[in-house]
Amino acid sequence: MADLKDELDTSSEVGELDDLPAPPTAEPSAPGTGPGEDPDTGLLDRAHALLDAHPVADGYSGLPWTLRHLPRVDLELGEGAVDTDVPRLREGHVGALFWALHLPEGLAGDQAVGATLEQLDLVKTVVRAHPEGLRLADTPGPITDVRHHGRVAVLPGPAGAAAIGDSLGILRSLHGLGLRALTLSGTSWASEAGLTRFGEEVLREMNRLGVVADLSGASADTVRRACVVSKAPVLCARSAARALRPHPANLPDDLLAELGAAKGLCMVPLTAEQAGPSVRDVADQLDHVRQVAGPECVGLSGTYDAGSAHPQDLADASRYPHLIAELLRRGWPEADIALLTWGNVQRVLREADFTAREAQRRRQPSTAKIAEFDG
Repeated sequence: MADLKDELDTSSEVGELDDLPAPPTAEPSAPGTGPGEDPDTGLLDRAHALLDAHPVADGYSGLPWTLRHLPRVDLELGEGAVDTDVPRLREGHVGALFWALHLPEGLAGDQAVGATLEQLDLVKTVVRAHPEGLRLADTPGPITDVRHHGRVAVLPGPAGAAAIGDSLGILRSLHGLGLRALTLSGTSWASEAGLTRFGEEVLREMNRLGVVADLSGASADTVRRACVVSKAPVLCARSAARALRPHPANLPDDLLAELGAAKGLCMVPLTAEQAGPSVRDVADQLDHVRQVAGPECVGLSGTYDAGSAHPQDLADASRYPHLIAELLRRGWPEADIALLTWGNVQRVLREADFTAREAQRRRQPSTAKIAEFDG
């Protein structure tokens, strides 16, 4: 993870987001179409042009678990059995993609650790098999490479907290194998009651490594405590606004505001259950999160290949331009859209890397055991 900051900050080939020319801000009353031009066509053309410069960093894909249960697939030629393949990622202007390592409910202990290791191995195998379309960002490769070479950067994670088996040594091993995010829920040390003392030590070790904390589905107490304890930004990889859709993984406005104050990131999932049945509903969610938490606190999670139904017009990973066109229709400044699609994720990764570098100077790997804290 530490090297990822170097790629983002120093790439002579692409450069960082802040170095790119600022796109012009559209006037809400002028959607950017010429005389006699179909407004929808003009907005969609503008969306494609904007995404060419600022591609989508997608916070969640369920592809690893889905591929476990399919015969050999060719993601570079296009694959009808899944929602995500290289042609659709390119059509949707996806530049980076977190491949989730979450497991079915009921797996715990050694089973959870083993299944996570198998998924990490599968991610690496799939990426190696598709060198023209995918590049692994675990060591990491340049995640902006897609703009010049048509590749998508794959970041392994988030994994469930059960994957570390209550062991900081296993956490370090998973990080060494490429893990980039861990979800803090569903264990004795990250539960409805919040983070225990051991849970706080896990989070401190994640900061030292550069593993980003995912709080989607975590309890309110866990979210609040993690925002206080973590020295790096946290994210919610699959959370929308509960004020609009009363889903348990969605965040109430008070937590959205706290997440924004902590410079965290709420990544709105493109699922009908959490965001709503239409592209307008998803845009409503993005409007709300942006208003409550701020434009630097909102991102996107396709949540494709995770067993969820998707809103109309957002059926697969190729459909991001249609969502961006809707935001342009609503008068979103192009600078805010650039933050939504790419800039906010880039900031979280940079700050996680910076925090890790500083922590490694001051702190040795933790040898703490759960029994010492919570026993």
